[in-house]
Amino acid sequence: MTERGDKQFWYNLKTGAVEFGYASPSVDRVGPFPTHEAAEHALEKLRANSEKWAAEEAAEDN
Repeated sequence: MTERGDKQFWYNLKTGAVEFGYASPSVDRVGPFPTHEAAEHALEKLRANSEKWAAEEAAEDN
């Protein structure tokens, strides 16, 4: 069972800060992440996921 989002870390896209719990509006944050360090690397994770999904989509189109 996953932990509640209000007890995890989030990355604020607007400020670039890592937050604990629901400190900012949902439109401004991504996550949740299990640790502060994982949330610090949110943009890297998002970029990697986007590249992976684009590659999968391109493979499906062929």
